[in-house]
Order: sequence, then C-alpha cells, then structure tokens
Amino acid sequence: MDTCPCGLDAAYDTCCGPIIRGEKAAETAEQLMRARYTAYAKVETDFLKESIRPDKRHTHDERQTKNWAAKSEWFNLEVVRTEKGGVDDDTGRVEFIANYAIKGEKARHHELATFVKLDGSWYFDDGVGVVPETMVRQGPKVGRNDPCPCGSGKKFKKCCG
Repeated sequence: MDTCPCGLDAAYDTCCGPIIRGEKAAETAEQLMRARYTAYAKVETDFLKESIRPDKRHTHDERQTKNWAAKSEWFNLEVVRTEKGGVDDDTGRVEFIANYAIKGEKARHHELATFVKLDGSWYFDDGVGVVPETMVRQGPKVGRNDPCPCGSGKKFKKCCG
C-alpha cells in the first residue's frame, strides 16, 4: 500500500490521490490542505495551482514551486487546529506544520492558511507564517555554581544543569 503523505492512515489512491487527480472534490478546508501538502510531496504542481482561488492564481510561480517541491524531502504534516472549514461552511482556517528537509537541512513550515468555498469548491486563499511564542522565564535564572533548585544540595552544573 502506498500510504498517503498527508498523515492520515490511508492509501494515497483512496485519500488525497482522487482529489489531486480531479476525480473528486475536497469536502472540507482541512481535506484540501492535506491534499496540497501531498501535492508538494508528490510534486503534483498543477494541482497546487488549480487549488488556489482563481482570482489569485496569477501570483503563483509554477517553476519555483516545482523546483522547491522536487528538491525537498517531505517528512510529515501536523495539523495544529482548524477553524470552520466544514462541509456547510464557506470559509475555513487550518494551522499546520509541514516538516521537510532541503539540501539535507531539516526545516518546519508553520502556517495559518485560509480557505474559501466558491461555487461549492474549496480553494486556498492565503497563508501567513506563525511566529513561535517567546518564552518568558517564570523564576530567577539559576547560575552554574548556584545550589540546584531540585534540593539535592549539589551545584546546579553537577546536578540538573
């Protein structure tokens, strides 16, 4: 079985394959987003262009997209959350993380993508990168030579540091 790259435990030919080949339409925004990820992994760049909202397709660089998709090694897709985008909705948002490598360098593409349903079909509308939250230390900084906060009596560097 050729497992679908989208992360669902299903065969490509019954999962995203029919959507990419145009045999069936995506029923939800998340389903279209998973098919788009799979299209990158399978270098099916015609589908990537066709799944963009028609009035925004002129912004799509086919050559650059194909080059990037082909040179990348696609590991997995994590769907973080979805907002709307169901069968009865006209808009939806899907936050996802695509894990891949390009030229051997591992990378993560974290995006909040918006989708719109026009004439009964879902399309990719826009996407913005999600910036990681800044971590703020809750307690005081523990120095290497300070007593370990775990209570062991050892210096931090010899214990939990």
